[in-house]
Amino acid sequence: MSITISAMTKRFQKTEVLRGIDLDIAPGELVALLGPSGSGKTTLLKIIAGLEWPDAGSLTVNRSDWLQLAARDRRVGFVFQHYALFPHMSVRDNLAFGLNVRPRAERPGKAVIAAKVNELLGFLQIAHLADRYPAQLSGGQRQRVALGRALAIQPRLLLLDEPFGALDAAIRRDLRRWLRGVHEATGSTTIFVTHDQEEAFELADRVVVMGEGRIAQIGHADEIHDHPATPFVARFMGATVELPVTLAQGRALGAGLDLTALPRRALPDGSATLFARPADIRVMPDAVSPWRVAQVVSTGAELRVALTHPDLPEAEAVMPRRGTAPLHQGDAVTLRIEAAALFPASRREAAPAPQSENRKKEIAR
Repeated sequence: MSITISAMTKRFQKTEVLRGIDLDIAPGELVALLGPSGSGKTTLLKIIAGLEWPDAGSLTVNRSDWLQLAARDRRVGFVFQHYALFPHMSVRDNLAFGLNVRPRAERPGKAVIAAKVNELLGFLQIAHLADRYPAQLSGGQRQRVALGRALAIQPRLLLLDEPFGALDAAIRRDLRRWLRGVHEATGSTTIFVTHDQEEAFELADRVVVMGEGRIAQIGHADEIHDHPATPFVARFMGATVELPVTLAQGRALGAGLDLTALPRRALPDGSATLFARPADIRVMPDAVSPWRVAQVVSTGAELRVALTHPDLPEAEAVMPRRGTAPLHQGDAVTLRIEAAALFPASRREAAPAPQSENRKKEIAR
């Protein structure tokens, strides 16, 4: 099932929630909408489901205008963060609900519904829970039931809104792997919303990074991690150390900074801002550097080093404890930057480049 969203906008009173969304999703693709709270990702998901309506723009699914269809006619499976199970129904009845409430002319017979529910119980590995009620289930078990209820209607499109947000970290990791397996087994087109980078990159074929109602970047994990398209994406991906530098012939220069590990960039000469992750910074003794060690904290495996500069904001480096030379408060040091993003001072936050012609042809197929 291919999806094309064009020039979509949405406003709630004076707040612009979506500001011109353009997005293509290929049949059978698993796409993550990743971004901070308020970025518009849940609103976009609800518009696709038919639970909200845009102020402008189009939503085309398999070349059909879905904005002309009511939610009940889209046959979308929707899984909410807090499960939304019926507490007075057993697991078996929750799974059967979507089939039982179909119009009479479309409703399968009781034997067919029972067989489908049994199939799902086995597929989701929850057959032993069939006669329990939601209050008797763990969070991970409830989430499996919620997904099973969405799958029971054989949705053309599966939508998940922060599906693991209410679960602890260990259960979330297990369910992520399990959901990826479910997606591959069903072959459904799937879109899920998350603010968790690890979750998005582990699960999705592509990740759509959203911020302030716009798409900031679309890509795969390494691409977004190593080549953020905008300062917003760099910050969101953890590049919390921002340093002013000067660009000359594609090289970045800065007092107290060793930037020789950075490749030459095709960027104009002049002022720029460097965005680096603390884990990509190494600290080395240097008596003439303006940087000073303010604090060193050991977590056992790592050293977290707070660094001060007379004219710049405080920075942080995170390094392996073993193999790092002893550091003490007040030491003068150079910051060796192993990897970073660079943005010229004149460059504004911009939307990502249009998708390539090859990508458009792939989606069209």
